Amino acid sequence: MLVPRGSIVPLPTPFIGPEARVDEAALAAIIEFQLDNGSHGLSCTGTTGEPSSLTMDERKHVVEFVHERIAGRVPFVPGTGSNNLAETLELTRHAVDLGVDGVMLIAPYYVKPNQHSLRDYFTTIADAVAEQDPDTAVILYNIPGRAAVNIEPETIGALRRACPNIVGVKHATKNLDDVSYTFVHAGRDFAVYCGAETMTYPMLTLGGAGHISATGVIAPRQIADLYDLAAAGRWDEARDLHYQMLELNDVLFIEVNPVPLKTALAAMGLCEANWRLPLGPMLEKNERTLMSTLERYGLVGSHARATAPTVAATASAAASSGAGQDGRQRT
Repeated sequence: MLVPRGSIVPLPTPFIGPEARVDEAALAAIIEFQLDNGSHGLSCTGTTGEPSSLTMDERKHVVEFVHERIAGRVPFVPGTGSNNLAETLELTRHAVDLGVDGVMLIAPYYVKPNQHSLRDYFTTIADAVAEQDPDTAVILYNIPGRAAVNIEPETIGALRRACPNIVGVKHATKNLDDVSYTFVHAGRDFAVYCGAETMTYPMLTLGGAGHISATGVIAPRQIADLYDLAAAGRWDEARDLHYQMLELNDVLFIEVNPVPLKTALAAMGLCEANWRLPLGPMLEKNERTLMSTLERYGLVGSHARATAPTVAATASAAASSGAGQDGRQRT
């Protein structure tokens, strides 16, 4: 079973036009931008991908498109969870049928189940995955700020013991005690991924397997380098990079994700600044702060680094592009 490590970048879902249709050309450009700049893996239809704005058919289509476009070059772990068990099972079965490397299951948001119910919920899905394909990894997604429920470390440990295919958790939390106790209860070899951008370096020092960071969408090389430096034991350089990226990590959450992220991507020429209600454009003051930060980081403006492919260039090359080298890591 493949357990991804490193920078697993969560892709946004680009929209185009007044109808806010899914923009495949822009999505392809963002994927190639990631793969050209060292990202170790990709995810989609998680929080950054606005899954609650997508229909079930659209969620399936985005997963199919990304899977086909990656073509095995790096591990692919789409988000297939919701707060509805039947929908989650349907989306998860669809992804496993495609042959994805793993699925990421968010804690069921809004309904606030207790820990016993959380165990039953995740066990039901993990058992269904194991029956369908025992080699597909299951990664839990703990995001208490949005889900209004925390997957407690003891629960994570119990789930690992009950379900061998549950191999990791994305912790979108700044509570490092929960991270440490996850290793205590689930084992030091359990894969913990940071989902709180400013905590990426601290989680790596505790034994994290990598990060699933929205910052990686616009700065993939630096976010991948942070993991590579840590994995090589070059902790002083990793710490320096952590501080260099701190302000960018923060400003992308000056408003709710992915609104600043899509605004940044539009300024970089990678997609439209386009959302579906209830999300919408940034407040002008916050957008000015975002743009000035992006300029200081050399991502937009006259000193922008020419590393991002344009949507038009990617679309024109789509027919002839093939799979590159296999960047997958197995443990």
